[in-house]
Amino acid sequence: MMKKAALWMVLLFLTIGFGTINRDYVRNQLILAEEEDQYNITMKQDLLCLMMAYPGYITGIEAENDKDIFIVMRSGRRILYDDKREKNFQEKLINPDLQDMLEQIYPLQDIQSLMAPNLDPGRIRVYPFLHEIYGNSKTQVEGNLTNVKAGSQYLLFNEQNGAAEALDLVIDELVPMAGNNPRIYSFVFPMSGTFNYRNIAGTGQLSPHAFGTAIDLARNNKDYWKWTTREEGEKRLAVYPREIVEIFEKNRFIWGGKWAHFDILHFEYRPELILKSRYFSKKVKPDQHWYEGLASLDDTTRSYIQMIESALD
Repeated sequence: MMKKAALWMVLLFLTIGFGTINRDYVRNQLILAEEEDQYNITMKQDLLCLMMAYPGYITGIEAENDKDIFIVMRSGRRILYDDKREKNFQEKLINPDLQDMLEQIYPLQDIQSLMAPNLDPGRIRVYPFLHEIYGNSKTQVEGNLTNVKAGSQYLLFNEQNGAAEALDLVIDELVPMAGNNPRIYSFVFPMSGTFNYRNIAGTGQLSPHAFGTAIDLARNNKDYWKWTTREEGEKRLAVYPREIVEIFEKNRFIWGGKWAHFDILHFEYRPELILKSRYFSKKVKPDQHWYEGLASLDDTTRSYIQMIESALD
C-alpha cells in the first residue's frame, strides 16, 4: 500500500506540470500526509516494543472505527493506544495513554547535565497496563514477589515478565564491583528498598515500588528533585558512577537520573523504553521498513510484525 505522503507527492508533481489545482494546497496536504505516515510508523514501533518487552501478555491488536487502536491483553482487557487528546505534561502524567507513555525517547547515551524541563522518559505510566503485568491489587502483587539476594540484603521484586531475573543479573555484576571499589560501594549500599505498596508522594498514583519493579540504591539528600535544588542535583549527577547506570540499562532498567524531575537513586524495570531507545530512536527512511532498526528478526518477532500489519494496514 502506497503511503499517503507518496500519493500527495505524485499529485504535487502533476500540478507542477499541468497546474490543475492549487499548489499550496497540495503542499499542505503533503505535509499533513507525511506527519500521518510518521505517526503510523511510530505507532507500529511502539506496539512492537510493547510486544517484545512483555512477551505473551499482548494477544492481539484491534482497530475500531478505523481510528481507535487497542492492544488486547491475555485477560481479554483492551487498552487504548492513543486517546487523540491534546494534553500538557501534567495531564499526561495523570491520565496517560500508551502513546504518551512511549512518546519521550529514553537516552541510552550518557548525559552531562539534567534533562530539559518536563523531559522525563519513564515517569509517565499506564496503570491498567502495569496492573495486567504485575498484579491488579496489593495482594496480587505480593503473590508475585520473590527475594533477590544483594550482599547481606534480600530484596523483594516482582518475578513477572522477568523483572526479578533482570535485577538478579544486575546484582550479580554490581555487588562484586562495589565490593572492589569503595567509591562505588558508597553509592550502592545501604540500598534504600524495592517493594513498597504506596503512592508517589503528593499524588494519588501508585509508585513503581508498589509493583515491585523499582529499586532505590543508597540515599543522598541531593538525589531527588523535591529534596534539593536543581543546582545541587546537577552536582550529584556529575559524580554518580556511570558504571552503575550501564549495568542497569544493559538489563532493561531506566535511571531516574535521566529525568528533569530527577530521582538519581532510582532504577526502574522498563524494558519497552530500553527497546525503543535501542532500535527506534532514529527516523525511518522512506525506502525502509518501519521495523528497520531491529538488529535481527526471529520467528516470534516476525509474528508480532505480522499481527501489527494485519491489524493496521
